[in-house]
Amino acid sequence: MSIQQRRLPFILGAMAAIGPFSIDMYLPALPMLGEALGSTAGAAQASLAVFFLGMALGQIFYGPLADRYGRRLPLFIGLSVYTLASLACALAPNIESLIAARLLQALGGCTGMVISRAVVRDVTDERGAIRLMAKLMLVMGVAPIIAPIIGGALLGVIGWRGIFLCLAAYGAVLLLVIALFLPETLPVERRRQDGLPQVFGVWRRLLGDSYFMGHALAGGLVIGGMFAYITASPFVFMQLHGVRAEDYGFYFGANALGIMLAGQITARLSDRLAPARMLSIAIGISAISGALLLLATSTGFGGFTAIVVSLFLYVSTIGAVMPLTAARAMAPHGAIAGNASALMGTLQFGSGALVGVALGALQNGTALPMALVVALCGAGGWLARRLLVK
Repeated sequence: MSIQQRRLPFILGAMAAIGPFSIDMYLPALPMLGEALGSTAGAAQASLAVFFLGMALGQIFYGPLADRYGRRLPLFIGLSVYTLASLACALAPNIESLIAARLLQALGGCTGMVISRAVVRDVTDERGAIRLMAKLMLVMGVAPIIAPIIGGALLGVIGWRGIFLCLAAYGAVLLLVIALFLPETLPVERRRQDGLPQVFGVWRRLLGDSYFMGHALAGGLVIGGMFAYITASPFVFMQLHGVRAEDYGFYFGANALGIMLAGQITARLSDRLAPARMLSIAIGISAISGALLLLATSTGFGGFTAIVVSLFLYVSTIGAVMPLTAARAMAPHGAIAGNASALMGTLQFGSGALVGVALGALQNGTALPMALVVALCGAGGWLARRLLVK
């Protein structure tokens, strides 16, 4: 069965968008969750932190499974867990049950992110992977725009439990779409029969590969800067600079559109410019825009406009950095694409967890902690590629 190329980006994009939808759709309900379940606001926020933890850890589990049993079986297992866990979230009687269900939801949902990158590696070469992953950014870029809007609308009609019911329906529909339209992309003769010692050996090999780690760390650190923006921008925009809650979504959506635009530019230029050259430009813009953001917040130069423009430039480059680093890191590792994809995903969400810790430790009531973390992530991504990729 052949894969229809026009359909593939949307299927893989929907798989990879599980994370953004599961995070952003219930953000409007977060302030009331603690009260609704007889707990504190801090405990409600823990349900978000646990989700990030599950997304980081779960990908390590699915990578070896995908290389040993093919792409479809782990998808069916993970999405089934995700769908049932989403139902458990909707029925949670207390905050402890919700946190546990959110962990399971993440452990199941992360399979979509792992397998989507592995499938891209299965069916394309490096330049083709860049084009296809850039198209995924078009689908994934829509999720952060519409997810909070959908969540806010559902909250007023069917409440926070209804949001999780909709996520369960998303998982169930995606299972059906995959069963009908996504064939197996890893033939039996290419599957690995690794035991646990061999899996550890694969991870050691990847961790010791400077080419892979240079690109994986470069992408993971730059994406960590985006997590810092997502975490801190509500406080910076609304509390420090007086942006109304109803207007904040426009700023958030503009940055998501920037990601989509950068992804499409990357796809169009993939046949004209060398991938290494495009990545140098994109990751250079990340580092420069992060430095400009730090300058604006520490000196006040340019005011709120300078902050908005710097953040737009930084966040937009994600649309180029993600497909370029993923395609280049995984290009030499087609035989272990599942493991390579899993390790990349773990580094990305691990950076998100570290960013959250850093922002909490640096919080001083100003925009400076966000700017500092974004600038360090941008500079760190540039240095990782510069020093490790020979």
